Amino acid sequence: MPMATSGSYLPETTEPGYAEMAIKFVEHYMWIASAMVHLGEDIGMWNEEGGFFYDVLRLPNGEAYHLKVRSMVGLLPLCAATTFDGVAMAKYPEMNERLRSFLEARPEIRAAIHDPGMVGVAGRRLASILDEPKLRRVLTKMLDENEIFSPYGIRSLSRYHAKHPYVITVGGQEFRVAYLPAESDSGMFGGNSNWRGPIWMPVNALIIRALLQYYIYYGNEFTVECPTGSGRQMNLYQVAEELTRRLANIFLKDQDGRRPVYGGTRKFQEDPHWRDLILFYEYFHGDNGAGLGASHQTGWTGVIARAMHLFATSTTEQFLTLGRKAAAVEVEPVQSGQSADANDHARQ
Repeated sequence: MPMATSGSYLPETTEPGYAEMAIKFVEHYMWIASAMVHLGEDIGMWNEEGGFFYDVLRLPNGEAYHLKVRSMVGLLPLCAATTFDGVAMAKYPEMNERLRSFLEARPEIRAAIHDPGMVGVAGRRLASILDEPKLRRVLTKMLDENEIFSPYGIRSLSRYHAKHPYVITVGGQEFRVAYLPAESDSGMFGGNSNWRGPIWMPVNALIIRALLQYYIYYGNEFTVECPTGSGRQMNLYQVAEELTRRLANIFLKDQDGRRPVYGGTRKFQEDPHWRDLILFYEYFHGDNGAGLGASHQTGWTGVIARAMHLFATSTTEQFLTLGRKAAAVEVEPVQSGQSADANDHARQ
């Protein structure tokens, strides 16, 4: 499936009976999304003070509070975003009526998440847990190079926790979460710490897809500072492209002719028989991009090829015009040293 597509529309061959099922899934999405943010007196994952989503610890006495660890957990709600072009609603108007009635009867849901009734670029609508203010706050953390934004992609845990481990005491026992960019430094959890710092390609791919969904809804007017604190403004297509560039740098030769993926392994860095035989590791060092874990995890790390191809053969104009269908449109590859936009203008 193309990275920027989703199952958010009903193809022409869909049986009418599936319309009822589709609206049921939409309603379930609304309930879950609003509960994740905050609904009623109960605590949700969203923390207004921190501007991020956190895990919630619930104790036997009913007390609940946030575990303020800035991790991939806080980015997954961002990934739950899909645009709608109105094709299904036009074909099955009863779906539109059901959705309108559902939201009118539950204004608290509409207030907790992005309002699905709001129209964006080219008349598109957006299903998203994050409204615009929350999206901006999460992106500020995600694109901070001192936190989650590594030179080689999105880390699974903020680098902030290297010097500021999160510590919690439950039942008289202390638990600690610290940033570990590579392998574990203890025997806890079987010695596995690969979700406490390293870069994982499949989750990065989900983030790229989500950024493109937001882009085709918000368009060029929505910009953020990337990286955070740099003063450089980018639209969300450009942010997705920058993230892909950083992921690709894991495998490409740097100015010294060395590939970050091979770290300090001299055989793979220097031997002419090995240095160009690239391995697709399971995950990657959060600071230097070195490959870790299984060395032949092509099943998900191979998605980097699709990401690179997507931005080499697409333009911002195509995405704004065609929406998610732009991911399936082939254009000539971008010339070296040019952005997709520059190459598009050159052809014109």
